[in-house]
Amino acid sequence: MRVLIFGATGMVGDGVLHECLADSRVTSILAVTRSPLGITNPKLKELRRTDFFNYDDLARELSTIDACFFCLGVSAAGMKEAQYHRLTFDLTLAAARALAKARPGAVFCYVSGEATDSTERGRTMWARVKGKTENAILALPLKGFMFRPGFIKARPGAKSKTLLYRLLYVIGEPLYPVLKRIAPTHVTTSENLGRAMIAVATVGYSKQILENSDINKIGEA
Repeated sequence: MRVLIFGATGMVGDGVLHECLADSRVTSILAVTRSPLGITNPKLKELRRTDFFNYDDLARELSTIDACFFCLGVSAAGMKEAQYHRLTFDLTLAAARALAKARPGAVFCYVSGEATDSTERGRTMWARVKGKTENAILALPLKGFMFRPGFIKARPGAKSKTLLYRLLYVIGEPLYPVLKRIAPTHVTTSENLGRAMIAVATVGYSKQILENSDINKIGEA
């Protein structure tokens, strides 16, 4: 399976990337990044770019992709809806539409979030935008799967680039064993997420929207 990863330098994408590197079902990885990964592996190709809203120049590369794992995301904290919409909906759909055009029927796994609002009409801004993003991906000629993790424990050594997330994980990570015991359906790991994405891209799943419990069920199988 030839995989395309967005967000591999982030905390979530880092775990997904390392699972792809370790899994024999993934034969090649194209990682689209802004900054260097600092990893060398025979099946990894790194493509650094600054424009994440237009992929006309990547049509040839995208035409060979079997599955895209889209792990890019930003916190909505302090953002107006228009800005968050641009960095969530517009940015994600640019990649999804480019893949749909170059490789119709490819798998597109999108890291969304727990409590995302599929109706697009709720009171929580980020949840509405995420819901709109999910719905737009599912309407494309792709095999779309929406992953809705809750609290994600990072792979050892991995850190989020977002200050708010770094602070939350400094507080939350030591509590992960407790959280897993008292709220197992609301916590997961970046490794579980990566393994779940690979499995779903390989054999499919009964649902297109996967909640945290689905991610753990597949990732820990």
